[in-house]
Amino acid sequence: MKAEFTTKATDQGARTGQVSVAGGNFATPCFMPVGTRGAVRHLSSTDLNDLGVEVVLGNTYHLMLRPGADIVRQHGGLAGFAAWDGLTLTDSGGYQIFSLKPKVTDDGATFRSTYDGSTHQLTPETAANIQADLGADIQMVLDVCPALPATDRTLQAAVDRTAKWAQRGRNEFLNHPDAQQRQSQFGIVQGGTNQALRIESTERTLEVGFDGYAVGGLSVGEGRNEMLDPLSAVTEMLPTNRPRYFMGLGDPAGLVEVVGRGIDMFDCVLPTRHARHGTVLTTAGKFNLRNARFATDQLPLDPDFPASPAANWSRAYLRHLLMTDEPTGRRLLTLHNLAWLLDFVDRLRESINHGEFNNFRKETLKVWG
Repeated sequence: MKAEFTTKATDQGARTGQVSVAGGNFATPCFMPVGTRGAVRHLSSTDLNDLGVEVVLGNTYHLMLRPGADIVRQHGGLAGFAAWDGLTLTDSGGYQIFSLKPKVTDDGATFRSTYDGSTHQLTPETAANIQADLGADIQMVLDVCPALPATDRTLQAAVDRTAKWAQRGRNEFLNHPDAQQRQSQFGIVQGGTNQALRIESTERTLEVGFDGYAVGGLSVGEGRNEMLDPLSAVTEMLPTNRPRYFMGLGDPAGLVEVVGRGIDMFDCVLPTRHARHGTVLTTAGKFNLRNARFATDQLPLDPDFPASPAANWSRAYLRHLLMTDEPTGRRLLTLHNLAWLLDFVDRLRESINHGEFNNFRKETLKVWG
């Protein structure tokens, strides 16, 4: 089932629309919370439904190790396992595995489990089959994501291997008994901040042909300006009727910049990780609630966001929960940060629909740039 993108509105380089996959539809631009082990930390699938989340990302690396893809399959896939009525996307597991510095050959990556030290190998074929068992609506092909900064030689090697793995992963997906009937598979463009290599990787990924396309290996420590020109070079080449996904991005300034260059989807652990460490997202920017100046503050987290799930409690009370290590505090901040970012994306979407994207971008960059 190819992921189809239908355009609703465009404003400069930004666009809104709808992505259709076998399991349903979702509106874009779309932020996808990260549910690493089958749950967004501190939240349930009911919470996500109440927040209006449409797509949740699951982590292949962690789920293949615990509880195991076969157990997830027996429960009807990731959505069934988590009692989630929405759509799901699984990454290939490559990003986490490469952070472990595995042994990498043309065949695949061999690594040790972070749980028990056991040895495993992930290949383009096993990545496709494991994700077929996980049963997400969208699965990602296995790629090579080098850390930045990297030499052109390292980036070229990653582009070459990513292209070879893309073809193998695509073949395996298309030959799977039912994966292609119920899942979409996205290819991934690599190349670091080297624009020529980004163009080459895009061409080679398009030659394989996928249901949607992702940009990987950016927003991994390089400056924002360094990533924008290579990104523009990629999105200008991608088909307009397929969704475009920027992997691992969740800050408001970054979101308006990549949406302005034609991106439809993004995910990040940032809002939930921030919440666990006391950092609050607000209309006026972010602040850390652990700061002593909030100990007696009677205001809600964001007075300009009354729809926050944490609006009933003062900053002083929520800070007290954090400082006493009461889990309720992290839960309420997680709900707030996700609700705030989802509302931000809703407002971003509406700015495009009404031809006001440039003003929205400028106002966002004033606060978050």
